Amino acid sequence: MFDFLDDYDVLGAFWTTVQLTLLSAAGSLIWGTLLAAMRVGPVPLMRGFGTAYVNIVRNIPLTVIILFSSLGLYQTLRITLGAGDIVDTANFRLAVLGLIVYTSAFVCEAIRSGINTVPVGQAEAARAIGLSFTQVLFLVVLPQAFRAAVGPLANVLIALTKNTTVAAAIGVAEAALLMKDMVEREAQLLLISAIIAFGFCCLTLPTGLILGWVGKKVAVKR
Repeated sequence: MFDFLDDYDVLGAFWTTVQLTLLSAAGSLIWGTLLAAMRVGPVPLMRGFGTAYVNIVRNIPLTVIILFSSLGLYQTLRITLGAGDIVDTANFRLAVLGLIVYTSAFVCEAIRSGINTVPVGQAEAARAIGLSFTQVLFLVVLPQAFRAAVGPLANVLIALTKNTTVAAAIGVAEAALLMKDMVEREAQLLLISAIIAFGFCCLTLPTGLILGWVGKKVAVKR
């Protein structure tokens, strides 16, 4: 029943999915943290930029962002992110960029929700002893905010794992593109769907369980 799988690199496709997820998650965490810092910062221009970015990007379909990354940046502007003329590598890197642009808006809100759990008195006390806003944010507020935001960030990571399937729209050889290829060639729709679904469950369920446990362990007791 599973003999047809010998003709397809299922593990390779899911490895590409894992790479997309990890690289996008790292980039989204960095950019999302900076956006959260902008949104709670004292500079009106930066607050306005952070608010506008989050509200605009969250309301644009991910498919549009991914397609623009390929059609707009690569094919029109010839931006390859160092991939040169290797189309597959360029599409992979641009897919990561698109996922970072989109996911960072949700990471920002998750971290901002964590920032809101930190008592205002702690920030005021830190400012009273002479710390700058940047020092207060990175030394006092964000360490506690991250501990409070593990749960929401886990949800964002799980959503990101599933969102990597959109990269198939620009030809990135991940699990969804492999599924499309298998469905077109094999008369095993239900079985193929079950295999791909099982693969994603193997990626997302342990992530949710582990990060849920971590969130309980590091939660700030108030």
